[in-house]
Amino acid sequence: KMTQQMRDLQLVQARKPPGPSSPNAAKRLYRNLSGKFRVNYTSFDEGSLVGRGEKEKLRKSYLFQSNAALFEAVELQDLDRVQEMLKHYSPEELDLNTPNSEGLLPLDIAIMTNNAPIARALLQAGAKESPHFVSLESRSLHLSTLVREAEQRVNELMAQVVNEAPNADCSEKEKQLKAWEWRFRLYKRMKAGFEHARVPDAPSSVHLSVASSSSLQVTFWEPLSVNSAVVTKYKVEWSCSPSFSPLLGEAVIDKLKELHFTIQGLVSGTAYHVRVSAYNMKGWGPPQASTPPFAIPSNWREYDGRAPRRRGQAEALDHLLGQVKTVHQHCICHEPCKNQPQSRKHSVSKSLKHLFHPGSKFLKTLKRGLYLTAIFYKDDNILVTHEDQIPVVEIDDTYSCLLMQDFLWLTKVSCMWDEILWLRQCVTVSQSSCSCILQTRFKMLLAISQMQGLLGIQDLGQVFFEPIKDKQGNILIVTLKEVKTNQTFESVRWVPICKLQSSRKSVSSPEEPSALDMLLISVQDKLAYHQRSSHALSPGLYLGYLKLCSAVDQIRVLVPEQLPNILCHVKIRSNPNISREEWEWLQKTASVEEPVPTETDADRSQNPLFQELQVAIKELMTLVNIPLQEAKDFRLYSQEVLDFGDQVSFLLLLPPSDDVCTAPGQNNPYTPRSGFLTLPLQIFELGEKR
Repeated sequence: KMTQQMRDLQLVQARKPPGPSSPNAAKRLYRNLSGKFRVNYTSFDEGSLVGRGEKEKLRKSYLFQSNAALFEAVELQDLDRVQEMLKHYSPEELDLNTPNSEGLLPLDIAIMTNNAPIARALLQAGAKESPHFVSLESRSLHLSTLVREAEQRVNELMAQVVNEAPNADCSEKEKQLKAWEWRFRLYKRMKAGFEHARVPDAPSSVHLSVASSSSLQVTFWEPLSVNSAVVTKYKVEWSCSPSFSPLLGEAVIDKLKELHFTIQGLVSGTAYHVRVSAYNMKGWGPPQASTPPFAIPSNWREYDGRAPRRRGQAEALDHLLGQVKTVHQHCICHEPCKNQPQSRKHSVSKSLKHLFHPGSKFLKTLKRGLYLTAIFYKDDNILVTHEDQIPVVEIDDTYSCLLMQDFLWLTKVSCMWDEILWLRQCVTVSQSSCSCILQTRFKMLLAISQMQGLLGIQDLGQVFFEPIKDKQGNILIVTLKEVKTNQTFESVRWVPICKLQSSRKSVSSPEEPSALDMLLISVQDKLAYHQRSSHALSPGLYLGYLKLCSAVDQIRVLVPEQLPNILCHVKIRSNPNISREEWEWLQKTASVEEPVPTETDADRSQNPLFQELQVAIKELMTLVNIPLQEAKDFRLYSQEVLDFGDQVSFLLLLPPSDDVCTAPGQNNPYTPRSGFLTLPLQIFELGEKR
């Protein structure tokens, strides 16, 4: 049995009027789409449909309604409604590029009524012009036909209204007359818009840059003229000749979200000239030559034939690890490893205790020692034990070695969580030695295995860059991992972070908080750090600032809090490639041992890279709170460009050699503003590799 909604929809489709709808129809149709109609369409029980034919009929009815609503909104020049529909419906749902019964598309109506805002919105959504208009003559003839037929229909209806006596039929004809009069005016306005339009001016600017050793990037801007019709596409042409004869290639860009194009497959070392022209319904406008007038595909590595620094590194490391595993394959350490007791004097008591507490081996309190905790989070929730405790296991209760070296070793281990068992087997062979370091590291591996076993997951995430220490002698190493899927874990459950913070009863005083209390107080800051450390830079060339400071047992590097896996930086430009010519200029600058280039250098001021660097250096000096006059003693690192993949590259700005690394006790007169922190260099290197 069909539902009443199905019957209503079929009636709507069956009663499609032969003439155009009235101007008020747009509001009614849009209300149907955004309210009752949309709910009815999605609320049908599939079992109530007679078959696939009924479902297809319903789908077509839905598409017809949404398509008609869009046409009406464009015809009424209702920008807000058009934008709302484009936001909530896909191009397929709106049937965006299917002509109506008059052979027109929504974009045709927008551009011929010269409604630039609606036309741009439609173009951004992927709208096209009607394929029926193959020439200016065909478009003009089609518009004239529409105007003539609409005028004829108006005259017919007017004669019927005048000659007939007032009745119900006459009232209906009056409504049709008003609708046709409105459509007649629309077609006349479209015809006038087409007749008064002219071809577009040239793009206001065309910028050419070197994207790689085999490609060029072209960026262009809309024509400045406001009197011509809306531009619907652009054409990029390139040639080795300034006269563009012969033409080597061309590309038409009709997706106008971003006005740029990359020319691929070019020959390195060859000069290419580029120009761009715009198109509207009257045809192609004049071309605009690029600035600079030509460019040569190249890359800075061609200057001395240098290979990429990281080429083959991952494969070499995998091969080296395989060799190490092969060497250990027949060693005694390859035998299955049994968990050894951490301290002989505690072994019996702990074993008895575990007999009476079989459910959980996580710790509730800390008793002066070295511990490992794993924080798993999803949105605003965090994983806790059934006792509402963050998972904590003991590493060593008699820890007395230097912490930093063992901690940094553990951060490297975090890159191979799946190999913990193998590492434990390898370290076991050294248990007979009295090395404090080996003993501690073996206990770290045991604690990691215990945490993995209790949680039922191998990957414990990223190690936070510094352990938590309290005045009671506890040291807490923290790992962080974001869970993006609905995973299930053993012995733990999800709890909102705010609930955990408010419900936990502190066992320490506010003056001397325990490491667990310190963790709970700062957990949201740590989660924010973890999320920011995984963010990636947008494609482009950046200027980075390298500043180090040393301590007794480590070197730390200055980084921004918002992107702690990257040096302090500013963006120079969106194109990450440094061409050979630009690199030659940088080498010449370095060879004369000059400081950072100054604005008085007139010969270099014509170099686009020079101008971009001037702006970037000023911005960077302001960012790190260094007076601009001090920049005269800084220098650009000229040994290489730091490439991070194919889309991000860095030039480094270095302080004077004596100030690159601040020694302990050395005064730094220029303290960065808030928003920065210093990371151990090894932690920063691991974060950058992630």
